[in-house]
Amino acid sequence: MDTLNPAVTGVAVSMATEALWSLTGQRFGLCEVALRPCRKDCHGGSFFDDFGPPWTGGWSYPQPALIGGQWFNLTCGSCSGDCSCTSVSEVLLPAPVLRIVEVKVDGTPLVTGAYRVDNNRLLVRTDGGQWPRCNDLALADTEAGTWSVTAVYGEELPDGAALAMGQLACEIAKAADGADCKLPAGLQQLVRQGVTISYPDVGELFREGRTGLYLVDLFVSTWNPNRLRTRSRVYSVDRPTVRRAGT
Repeated sequence: MDTLNPAVTGVAVSMATEALWSLTGQRFGLCEVALRPCRKDCHGGSFFDDFGPPWTGGWSYPQPALIGGQWFNLTCGSCSGDCSCTSVSEVLLPAPVLRIVEVKVDGTPLVTGAYRVDNNRLLVRTDGGQWPRCNDLALADTEAGTWSVTAVYGEELPDGAALAMGQLACEIAKAADGADCKLPAGLQQLVRQGVTISYPDVGELFREGRTGLYLVDLFVSTWNPNRLRTRSRVYSVDRPTVRRAGT
């Protein structure tokens, strides 16, 4: 690789990256996302659907709720979880969250110990405070009256990815440079001096999600044995709990 033109090796690495990402069902890779949470009340909304909106000051009428066989009068922000008798201030983030980079309230970052992540998606306040009820989306998250969560999504590359990536990038680079490579060509059979050599069907290989390279195919079959085209996703028709800033 060191003897090849850097432009060729750059294209080879880019092609190998995209090919492996696609062959493994678009599973691996990290993305840092800035979220602007919009708080959702603990009640189901039927009370106000029947009797009108809440008070303009941001607080609602007490809402009766049946929890564990007992009736409780809940006001906004006082909803307790199934495992706790006390109020838990939490916000639901798109799952799964790999890690939290930063949480800002009124433009000021919170210390790491002020929150935690449960179930890879529940951002729980642990310093005794409450997550803000309002989030002024017309302002940047550096201003008062706003809050934001910067989170990393995706899945880290496993150790075998480096070997598969190296083999595929090297063979692509050699092919681009006009040298012999191990990538299968369109040739299926070669007869020379009475010897017949058969080659795998390139179209069939690609349809099965294989390349003909041992390390690459071993990596792909390990992490995408069912040959998925993309990651599985679940969509909710309910209103969103967060907004991705700027997208």
